[in-house]
Formats: sequence, structure tokens, C-alpha cells
Amino acid sequence: MLGSFLILSLSSGIAEGKLVTRTVPYQHEGTALVGYLAYDDAQSAPRPGVLVIPEWWGLNDYAKRRARELAQMGYAAFAADMYGNAKSTRDPKQAEEWSSAVGSKPGLMASRPKAALDILRAQPQVDATRVAAIGFCFGGSAVLQLAYSGENLQGAVIFHGGLAAPDEAQAKLIKTPLLILHGSKDTFTSRETIDRMRTALDASGADWYMVTYAHAAHAFSDPESDSFKIPGIAYNEKAARRSWDEMQRFFREQFAK
Repeated sequence: MLGSFLILSLSSGIAEGKLVTRTVPYQHEGTALVGYLAYDDAQSAPRPGVLVIPEWWGLNDYAKRRARELAQMGYAAFAADMYGNAKSTRDPKQAEEWSSAVGSKPGLMASRPKAALDILRAQPQVDATRVAAIGFCFGGSAVLQLAYSGENLQGAVIFHGGLAAPDEAQAKLIKTPLLILHGSKDTFTSRETIDRMRTALDASGADWYMVTYAHAAHAFSDPESDSFKIPGIAYNEKAARRSWDEMQRFFREQFAK
């Protein structure tokens, strides 16, 4: 059903529709946030929505591009602001400071994406009952925590995220199907942590699977990764393409239910 919808949406978009993007201000716990919404106005009826959580660099061009690509597939996509005022950086020290401030506050890695999710669901272009989330690196970690918090999504996709096993309480809450896309050369998560995550997810009864891409390091999907000159971070074109394709296949399956 979704496949037909997407084909019709894209065909209509070529003839008469256009890609619409706009900023959307919102708040969370006193922080002023500004997200980025993208959709194709060829489709008048509400369509599935996808939340996009950026890498630790903040709401940069890469996250916005991914939102536009999702919109071109027939979804409405909302790239979230995790730091405030839609700020972003190319400075690793600044990115670490911002991401650590969010990650160190209990519950914030789930509640801040949830605030963005609420904004996405409220958009008139979105079918609020059919929403998924994706995240990259730091954003992948946030999407994982959102799923661990008990949020009921059609699916959650973690691109080269910092992985963690759910604790006992979290494991009982998981309702969202998970797709974890990981590089075999990613040194940012230990094998022991991955093993604990696998064991805990299996024990929880969660619907999940993991795809590992050969020769791919952390941040493999972002073409800008090499420019940062950070050890352990590298772009891998093949893994980037295959993982994006796998996300699309996963969404076709999940949204067809």
C-alpha cells in the first residue's frame, strides 16, 4: 500500500508538486529550538512522517539534506534541533561540549527527540499514527534512547550510532521495531557493548535487527566525514548507499502494516 502511495506521490510531484521546506520553532524545557520541515506539496492527504536526529555537529546541511531526500520519497520529514536555535558547528570540541551537555542530563536524550516528534505529529501534512525516526551518530544514540523510553513508532533506524544496551526497566518498554546500521570498523562502540545490547534486545522480545557493513568506520554515511580529520571517522560510499537502501526497505515493510 505504501509503495503505491510513494510512486503516485513522486509521479505527481514531477508534474505539479514542489518540495516545501520551512523552519519550525518549538520549545523544550525552556530551550528555544528550531527544526526543519520538508515535504512534497503534490500530496494533499496526510502522509507518513519521519523524524531526523542529526549528528553531534547539530542541525547542519547534512541533516537537512536527508530530510529533503525523505520528502522526495513521499514522507514528511522533520530534522530536529537538539541544542537550541538550530545551531551547528564544524569544531569537534564544540560539538563534544554540546552533545555532552545533552547526554549527561538524565532522560534528555529521549525527551528532546520526543519534543520534536510531537511537533512532527502535529503537522497537517503528517498522519500522526504513522511516524518513524532516524538518527546519525549522536542522533542515532538519541533515536535508540527514544525507542528505549517506550515511544511507539512504526520504526527507528540508527545509522552508526553510539550503541548501548537497554537497562532492565527500558527493556520492558520497547515497542518500536529497530534497525541498527553499523560499520565493522566502528571503534566508538565496543564489541562487549554490542554483545550486551544484542542479548538484552533478544531477552526483551523486541523486534530488531542489525546490519554490519564491511570496512565501514564511524560516521560512514556522511560525505563530509573525511574533512573533519578525526581518527576513526570516515565516509564509505558503498556503506552509505546500502544503508540508505536498507532504511527504505525497512520503512516499506513497517509502513505497510
